[in-house]
Amino acid sequence: MKTPVYLDYNATTPTDPRVLEKMLPFFTERFGNAASRHHQWGCDAAEAVERAREEVAQLIGADPREIIFTSGATEAVNLAIKGVVASPAYRQRRRHIVTVATEHKAVLDTCRYLQDNGCEITFLPVDSDGCLNLDELDRAVTSDTLLVSVMHANNETGVIHPVHEIAGYCKQKGVLFFTDATQAVGRVAIDVEAFGVDLLSLSAHKIYGPKGVGALYVRRRGPRARCEPLIHGGGHERGLRSGTMNVPGVVGLGAAASICRDEMAEEQERLRALRERFETQLLERISIARRNGHPTKRLANTSNISFIGLDSDELLRSMPDLAASSASACTSASLQPSYVLRAMGASEDVLRGSVRFSLGRFTTEEEIRSAVETVAARVEKLRHDLRERQSRNACDDTATC
Repeated sequence: MKTPVYLDYNATTPTDPRVLEKMLPFFTERFGNAASRHHQWGCDAAEAVERAREEVAQLIGADPREIIFTSGATEAVNLAIKGVVASPAYRQRRRHIVTVATEHKAVLDTCRYLQDNGCEITFLPVDSDGCLNLDELDRAVTSDTLLVSVMHANNETGVIHPVHEIAGYCKQKGVLFFTDATQAVGRVAIDVEAFGVDLLSLSAHKIYGPKGVGALYVRRRGPRARCEPLIHGGGHERGLRSGTMNVPGVVGLGAAASICRDEMAEEQERLRALRERFETQLLERISIARRNGHPTKRLANTSNISFIGLDSDELLRSMPDLAASSASACTSASLQPSYVLRAMGASEDVLRGSVRFSLGRFTTEEEIRSAVETVAARVEKLRHDLRERQSRNACDDTATC
Protein backbone atom coordinates (compact mmCIF):
# COMPACT_ATOMS: atom_id res chain seq x y z
CA MET A 1 0.00 0.00 0.00
CA LYS A 2 1.23 3.48 -0.87
CA THR A 3 2.41 5.65 2.03
CA PRO A 4 -0.09 8.49 2.61
CA VAL A 5 1.12 12.06 2.09
CA TYR A 6 -0.40 14.90 4.11
CA LEU A 7 -0.39 18.29 2.32
CA ASP A 8 -3.26 19.98 4.14
CA TYR A 9 -1.41 21.84 6.90
CA ASN A 10 -3.50 25.00 6.40
CA ALA A 11 -6.56 23.01 7.48
CA THR A 12 -4.86 21.66 10.60
CA THR A 13 -1.45 20.54 11.79
CA PRO A 14 -0.52 17.43 13.76
CA THR A 15 0.34 18.13 17.37
CA ASP A 16 4.11 18.26 17.70
CA PRO A 17 5.29 15.45 20.05
CA ARG A 18 7.19 18.07 22.06
CA VAL A 19 3.94 19.97 22.57
CA LEU A 20 2.05 16.84 23.60
CA GLU A 21 4.77 16.01 26.12
CA LYS A 22 4.23 19.41 27.78
CA MET A 23 0.46 18.92 27.85
CA LEU A 24 0.16 15.39 29.23
CA PRO A 25 0.83 16.11 32.94
CA PHE A 26 -2.06 18.59 32.99
CA PHE A 27 -4.52 15.81 32.16
CA THR A 28 -3.39 13.72 35.12
CA GLU A 29 -1.35 14.66 38.20
CA ARG A 30 -1.37 18.44 37.45
CA PHE A 31 -5.12 18.58 36.87
CA GLY A 32 -5.98 21.68 38.93
CA ASN A 33 -8.42 24.44 38.02
CA ALA A 34 -6.42 27.57 37.20
CA ALA A 35 -9.01 29.69 39.02
CA SER A 36 -8.56 27.77 42.30
CA ARG A 37 -5.54 29.61 43.63
CA HIS A 38 -6.01 28.73 47.29
CA HIS A 39 -4.28 25.34 46.96
CA GLN A 40 -1.26 23.77 45.29
CA TRP A 41 -3.08 22.16 42.38
CA GLY A 42 -4.79 25.35 41.35
CA CYS A 43 -1.67 27.46 41.77
CA ASP A 44 0.30 24.99 39.65
CA ALA A 45 -2.29 25.24 36.86
CA ALA A 46 -2.43 29.04 37.12
CA GLU A 47 1.35 29.30 36.86
CA ALA A 48 1.34 27.08 33.77
CA VAL A 49 -1.33 29.26 32.16
CA GLU A 50 0.64 32.45 32.82
CA ARG A 51 3.79 30.86 31.45
CA ALA A 52 1.88 29.95 28.27
CA ARG A 53 0.54 33.51 28.08
CA GLU A 54 4.12 34.77 28.11
CA GLU A 55 5.13 32.31 25.38
CA VAL A 56 2.28 33.39 23.10
CA ALA A 57 3.02 37.06 23.78
CA GLN A 58 6.70 36.59 22.91
CA LEU A 59 5.80 35.05 19.55
CA ILE A 60 3.83 38.13 18.43
CA GLY A 61 5.65 40.89 20.30
CA ALA A 62 2.90 41.56 22.85
CA ASP A 63 2.60 42.17 26.58
CA PRO A 64 1.36 38.94 28.25
CA ARG A 65 -1.49 40.93 29.81
CA GLU A 66 -2.78 41.56 26.26
CA ILE A 67 -3.34 37.84 25.52
CA ILE A 68 -6.86 36.47 26.08
CA PHE A 69 -7.25 32.69 25.72
CA THR A 70 -10.27 31.42 23.74
CA SER A 71 -11.57 28.16 22.32
CA GLY A 72 -9.98 28.94 18.96
CA ALA A 73 -9.59 31.58 16.26
CA THR A 74 -13.30 31.65 15.37
CA GLU A 75 -14.24 32.66 18.90
CA ALA A 76 -11.36 35.17 18.95
CA VAL A 77 -12.63 36.71 15.70
CA ASN A 78 -16.16 37.01 17.08
CA LEU A 79 -14.90 38.50 20.33
CA ALA A 80 -12.76 41.04 18.50
CA ILE A 81 -15.36 42.31 16.05
CA LYS A 82 -18.57 41.99 18.08
CA GLY A 83 -16.77 43.03 21.25
CA VAL A 84 -15.53 46.29 19.74
CA VAL A 85 -18.94 47.11 18.26
CA ALA A 86 -20.61 46.49 21.64
CA SER A 87 -18.15 48.59 23.64
CA PRO A 88 -19.63 51.74 25.24
CA ALA A 89 -16.34 53.49 24.48
CA TYR A 90 -17.23 53.64 20.76
CA ARG A 91 -20.96 54.29 20.88
CA GLN A 92 -20.54 57.88 19.80
CA ARG A 93 -19.58 56.60 16.35
CA ARG A 94 -21.73 54.96 13.71
CA ARG A 95 -20.94 51.28 13.48
CA HIS A 96 -19.10 51.11 10.15
CA ILE A 97 -16.66 48.24 9.51
CA VAL A 98 -14.36 47.81 6.52
CA THR A 99 -13.19 44.31 5.59
CA VAL A 100 -12.13 42.33 2.51
CA ALA A 101 -14.12 39.97 0.29
CA THR A 102 -11.49 37.21 0.69
CA GLU A 103 -11.50 37.09 4.51
CA HIS A 104 -12.10 33.83 6.34
CA LYS A 105 -15.75 32.94 6.83
CA ALA A 106 -15.37 33.60 10.56
CA VAL A 107 -14.85 37.28 9.71
CA LEU A 108 -17.30 37.49 6.81
CA ASP A 109 -20.16 35.76 8.62
CA THR A 110 -19.58 37.85 11.76
CA CYS A 111 -19.70 41.02 9.69
CA ARG A 112 -22.86 39.90 7.88
CA TYR A 113 -24.48 39.16 11.25
CA LEU A 114 -23.66 42.68 12.39
CA GLN A 115 -24.87 44.06 9.06
CA ASP A 116 -28.24 42.43 9.72
CA ASN A 117 -28.23 44.11 13.13
CA GLY A 118 -27.63 47.70 12.13
CA CYS A 119 -23.94 47.93 11.23
CA GLU A 120 -22.71 49.25 7.90
CA ILE A 121 -20.16 46.91 6.32
CA THR A 122 -17.89 47.61 3.35
CA PHE A 123 -16.41 44.54 1.65
CA LEU A 124 -13.32 45.57 -0.32
CA PRO A 125 -12.39 43.83 -3.58
CA VAL A 126 -9.02 42.30 -4.43
CA ASP A 127 -7.10 42.05 -7.70
CA SER A 128 -6.50 38.92 -9.76
CA ASP A 129 -3.55 37.97 -7.53
CA GLY A 130 -5.68 38.27 -4.38
CA CYS A 131 -3.98 41.49 -3.26
CA LEU A 132 -5.75 44.45 -1.68
CA ASN A 133 -5.45 47.87 -3.34
CA LEU A 134 -4.77 50.28 -0.49
CA ASP A 135 -6.39 53.10 -2.47
CA GLU A 136 -9.64 51.16 -2.17
CA LEU A 137 -9.15 51.07 1.60
CA ASP A 138 -8.51 54.81 1.69
CA ARG A 139 -11.74 55.47 -0.23
CA ALA A 140 -13.74 53.18 2.05
CA VAL A 141 -12.67 54.63 5.42
CA THR A 142 -14.80 57.55 6.58
CA SER A 143 -15.27 59.54 9.76
CA ASP A 144 -17.90 56.95 10.74
CA THR A 145 -15.55 53.95 10.46
CA LEU A 146 -14.95 52.12 13.72
CA LEU A 147 -12.92 49.09 12.64
CA VAL A 148 -10.87 47.79 9.71
CA SER A 149 -10.49 43.99 9.56
CA VAL A 150 -7.90 42.58 7.14
CA MET A 151 -6.43 39.10 7.48
CA HIS A 152 -2.65 38.76 7.58
CA ALA A 153 -2.46 35.77 5.22
CA ASN A 154 -5.20 34.11 3.21
CA ASN A 155 -6.02 30.53 4.14
CA GLU A 156 -6.68 29.38 0.56
CA THR A 157 -4.01 31.16 -1.50
CA GLY A 158 -1.49 32.12 1.19
CA VAL A 159 -1.49 35.70 -0.11
CA ILE A 160 -0.06 38.08 2.51
CA HIS A 161 -1.54 41.53 3.06
CA PRO A 162 0.69 44.44 4.22
CA VAL A 163 -0.72 44.61 7.75
CA HIS A 164 2.09 46.88 8.96
CA GLU A 165 1.15 49.49 6.38
CA ILE A 166 -2.58 49.05 6.94
CA ALA A 167 -2.20 49.34 10.71
CA GLY A 168 -0.22 52.55 10.31
CA TYR A 169 -2.87 54.00 8.03
CA CYS A 170 -5.63 53.10 10.50
CA LYS A 171 -3.75 54.73 13.35
CA GLN A 172 -3.46 57.94 11.36
CA LYS A 173 -7.22 57.88 10.78
CA GLY A 174 -8.05 57.03 14.40
CA VAL A 175 -9.61 53.71 13.34
CA LEU A 176 -9.14 50.38 15.11
CA PHE A 177 -7.32 47.68 13.15
CA PHE A 178 -7.98 43.95 13.63
CA THR A 179 -6.13 41.21 11.77
CA ASP A 180 -7.05 37.54 11.62
CA ALA A 181 -3.52 36.13 11.73
CA THR A 182 -4.53 32.49 12.09
CA GLN A 183 -2.52 31.34 9.07
CA ALA A 184 0.34 33.81 9.53
CA VAL A 185 1.27 33.28 13.18
CA GLY A 186 4.24 30.92 13.42
CA ARG A 187 4.93 31.27 9.69
CA VAL A 188 5.91 34.92 9.34
CA ALA A 189 7.47 37.31 11.83
CA ILE A 190 4.83 39.36 13.67
CA ASP A 191 5.37 42.25 16.09
CA VAL A 192 2.03 43.75 17.08
CA GLU A 193 3.70 46.63 18.89
CA ALA A 194 5.91 47.59 15.95
CA PHE A 195 3.09 47.06 13.45
CA GLY A 196 0.52 49.00 15.47
CA VAL A 197 -2.11 46.25 15.39
CA ASP A 198 -4.99 46.74 17.86
CA LEU A 199 -6.47 43.21 17.86
CA LEU A 200 -5.17 39.90 16.47
CA SER A 201 -6.57 36.36 16.46
CA LEU A 202 -4.69 33.06 16.35
CA SER A 203 -5.27 29.32 16.83
CA ALA A 204 -3.17 26.54 18.35
CA HIS A 205 -4.01 23.83 15.84
CA LYS A 206 -2.46 25.81 12.97
CA ILE A 207 0.94 25.88 14.72
CA TYR A 208 1.28 22.23 15.82
CA GLY A 209 -0.71 22.67 19.01
CA PRO A 210 -4.03 21.07 20.04
CA LYS A 211 -7.45 21.82 18.63
CA GLY A 212 -9.94 23.74 20.74
CA VAL A 213 -7.74 26.57 21.96
CA GLY A 214 -6.71 29.94 20.57
CA ALA A 215 -6.08 33.50 21.63
CA LEU A 216 -7.01 37.11 21.01
CA TYR A 217 -4.50 39.91 21.38
CA VAL A 218 -6.12 43.13 22.65
CA ARG A 219 -3.95 46.25 22.81
CA ARG A 220 -3.72 47.78 26.32
CA ARG A 221 -2.12 51.14 25.51
CA GLY A 222 -1.26 53.63 22.81
CA PRO A 223 -4.32 53.72 22.58
CA ARG A 224 -6.14 50.93 24.42
CA ALA A 225 -8.58 48.83 22.40
CA ARG A 226 -11.91 48.48 24.20
CA CYS A 227 -13.81 45.24 23.89
CA GLU A 228 -16.94 43.79 25.50
CA PRO A 229 -17.17 40.05 26.39
CA LEU A 230 -19.36 37.59 24.52
CA ILE A 231 -19.38 35.05 27.35
CA HIS A 232 -20.31 36.04 30.91
CA GLY A 233 -20.02 34.13 34.16
CA GLY A 234 -17.05 34.53 36.45
CA GLY A 235 -14.92 37.26 34.94
CA HIS A 236 -12.06 35.06 33.78
CA GLU A 237 -9.44 36.39 31.36
CA ARG A 238 -9.69 39.95 32.69
CA GLY A 239 -13.43 39.86 32.25
CA LEU A 240 -13.30 39.21 28.49
CA ARG A 241 -13.80 35.44 28.41
CA SER A 242 -15.45 33.66 31.33
CA GLY A 243 -15.22 29.91 31.77
CA THR A 244 -12.97 27.28 33.32
CA MET A 245 -9.60 27.40 31.60
CA ASN A 246 -8.61 24.60 29.24
CA VAL A 247 -5.26 24.24 31.00
CA PRO A 248 -3.79 21.38 28.90
CA GLY A 249 -4.81 23.17 25.70
CA VAL A 250 -3.38 26.50 26.84
CA VAL A 251 -0.14 24.82 27.87
CA GLY A 252 -0.01 23.23 24.41
CA LEU A 253 -0.57 26.57 22.70
CA GLY A 254 2.23 28.11 24.71
CA ALA A 255 4.62 25.26 23.94
CA ALA A 256 3.74 25.42 20.23
CA ALA A 257 4.32 29.18 20.20
CA SER A 258 7.71 28.78 21.85
CA ILE A 259 8.83 26.20 19.28
CA CYS A 260 7.67 28.39 16.40
CA ARG A 261 9.58 31.34 17.81
CA ASP A 262 12.80 29.33 17.94
CA GLU A 263 12.47 27.46 14.63
CA MET A 264 10.25 29.56 12.36
CA ALA A 265 12.90 31.19 10.15
CA GLU A 266 14.74 27.98 9.29
CA GLU A 267 11.51 26.00 8.92
CA GLN A 268 9.92 28.46 6.49
CA GLU A 269 13.01 28.56 4.28
CA ARG A 270 12.94 24.78 4.03
CA LEU A 271 9.22 24.80 3.21
CA ARG A 272 9.62 27.52 0.60
CA ALA A 273 12.22 25.43 -1.20
CA LEU A 274 9.99 22.34 -1.09
CA ARG A 275 6.97 24.30 -2.31
CA GLU A 276 8.90 25.82 -5.21
CA ARG A 277 10.10 22.36 -6.25
CA PHE A 278 6.56 21.01 -5.99
CA GLU A 279 5.02 23.84 -8.01
CA THR A 280 7.73 23.93 -10.66
CA GLN A 281 7.47 20.22 -11.35
CA LEU A 282 3.67 20.22 -11.44
CA LEU A 283 3.46 23.21 -13.77
CA GLU A 284 6.11 21.73 -16.07
CA ARG A 285 4.52 18.27 -16.24
CA ILE A 286 0.84 19.22 -16.36
CA SER A 287 -0.08 21.56 -19.20
CA ILE A 288 -3.50 22.41 -17.72
CA ALA A 289 -2.09 23.42 -14.31
CA ARG A 290 -2.29 27.11 -13.32
CA ARG A 291 -1.11 28.72 -10.08
CA ASN A 292 -3.57 30.99 -8.21
CA GLY A 293 -2.51 33.93 -6.07
CA HIS A 294 0.50 36.22 -6.03
CA PRO A 295 3.71 34.39 -7.01
CA THR A 296 5.80 35.82 -4.16
CA LYS A 297 3.60 37.70 -1.66
CA ARG A 298 2.34 34.56 0.03
CA LEU A 299 3.11 32.05 2.74
CA ALA A 300 6.12 29.83 2.15
CA ASN A 301 4.06 26.65 2.55
CA THR A 302 0.98 27.33 0.41
CA SER A 303 0.30 26.46 -3.21
CA ASN A 304 -3.12 26.88 -4.82
CA ILE A 305 -3.26 25.28 -8.27
CA SER A 306 -6.12 24.89 -10.72
CA PHE A 307 -6.28 21.99 -13.15
CA ILE A 308 -8.26 23.55 -15.98
CA GLY A 309 -11.11 21.42 -17.25
CA LEU A 310 -11.12 19.02 -14.30
CA ASP A 311 -13.23 18.89 -11.16
CA SER A 312 -11.10 19.29 -8.04
CA ASP A 313 -13.37 17.14 -5.86
CA GLU A 314 -13.17 14.32 -8.38
CA LEU A 315 -9.40 14.69 -8.52
CA LEU A 316 -9.07 14.57 -4.73
CA ARG A 317 -11.33 11.53 -4.48
CA SER A 318 -9.08 9.76 -6.97
CA MET A 319 -6.08 10.35 -4.66
CA PRO A 320 -7.17 8.93 -1.27
CA ASP A 321 -3.56 8.69 -0.12
CA LEU A 322 -2.85 12.38 -0.73
CA ALA A 323 -4.45 14.94 1.60
CA ALA A 324 -5.18 18.36 0.09
CA SER A 325 -8.23 20.66 -0.09
CA SER A 326 -10.56 21.90 -2.80
CA ALA A 327 -11.49 24.87 -0.57
CA SER A 328 -10.80 25.98 2.98
CA ALA A 329 -11.61 23.26 5.51
CA CYS A 330 -14.09 25.47 7.36
CA THR A 331 -16.31 25.91 4.30
CA SER A 332 -15.75 22.74 2.29
CA ALA A 333 -18.95 21.13 3.61
CA SER A 334 -20.94 23.52 1.43
CA LEU A 335 -19.41 21.98 -1.73
CA GLN A 336 -19.35 25.39 -3.37
CA PRO A 337 -16.52 26.77 -5.54
CA SER A 338 -13.97 28.91 -3.72
CA TYR A 339 -15.42 32.34 -2.89
CA VAL A 340 -11.80 33.54 -2.51
CA LEU A 341 -10.89 32.71 -6.11
CA ARG A 342 -14.25 34.05 -7.28
CA ALA A 343 -13.45 37.38 -5.60
CA MET A 344 -10.14 37.33 -7.52
CA GLY A 345 -12.12 37.15 -10.78
CA ALA A 346 -11.29 33.53 -11.58
CA SER A 347 -13.18 31.80 -14.38
CA GLU A 348 -15.49 28.88 -13.74
CA ASP A 349 -12.85 26.42 -15.02
CA VAL A 350 -10.31 27.83 -12.58
CA LEU A 351 -12.80 27.72 -9.72
CA ARG A 352 -13.92 24.17 -10.43
CA GLY A 353 -10.40 22.80 -10.79
CA SER A 354 -8.65 24.51 -7.86
CA VAL A 355 -6.75 22.55 -5.21
CA ARG A 356 -4.89 23.93 -2.21
CA PHE A 357 -1.71 22.10 -1.24
CA SER A 358 -0.16 23.23 2.04
CA LEU A 359 3.13 21.90 3.40
CA GLY A 360 4.31 21.76 6.99
CA ARG A 361 6.89 20.89 9.60
CA PHE A 362 6.84 17.16 8.90
CA THR A 363 6.73 17.33 5.08
CA THR A 364 9.71 15.56 3.51
CA GLU A 365 11.42 15.72 0.12
CA GLU A 366 10.30 12.16 -0.57
CA GLU A 367 6.69 13.14 0.12
CA ILE A 368 6.97 16.00 -2.38
CA ARG A 369 8.34 13.66 -5.04
CA SER A 370 5.55 11.20 -4.33
CA ALA A 371 2.89 13.92 -4.43
CA VAL A 372 4.07 15.21 -7.81
CA GLU A 373 3.96 11.69 -9.27
CA THR A 374 0.52 11.02 -7.81
CA VAL A 375 -1.04 14.27 -8.99
CA ALA A 376 0.47 14.03 -12.46
CA ALA A 377 -0.73 10.44 -12.90
CA ARG A 378 -4.25 11.11 -11.64
CA VAL A 379 -4.64 14.25 -13.73
CA GLU A 380 -3.60 12.35 -16.85
CA LYS A 381 -6.02 9.52 -16.01
CA LEU A 382 -8.92 11.91 -15.45
CA ARG A 383 -8.14 13.78 -18.68
CA HIS A 384 -8.12 10.46 -20.55
CA ASP A 385 -11.43 9.45 -19.00
CA LEU A 386 -12.92 12.85 -19.82
CA ARG A 387 -11.87 12.59 -23.46
CA GLU A 388 -13.42 9.14 -23.69
CA ARG A 389 -16.71 10.38 -22.19
CA GLN A 390 -16.77 13.32 -24.59
CA SER A 391 -16.11 10.99 -27.51
CA ARG A 392 -18.96 8.66 -26.46
CA ASN A 393 -21.30 11.60 -26.02
CA ALA A 394 -20.40 12.91 -29.47
CA CYS A 395 -21.14 9.49 -30.94
CA ASP A 396 -24.51 9.35 -29.16
CA ASP A 397 -25.41 12.79 -30.49
CA THR A 398 -24.60 11.95 -34.08
CA ALA A 399 -25.73 8.31 -33.93
CA THR A 400 -22.91 7.39 -36.32
CA CYS A 401 -20.58 5.44 -34.03
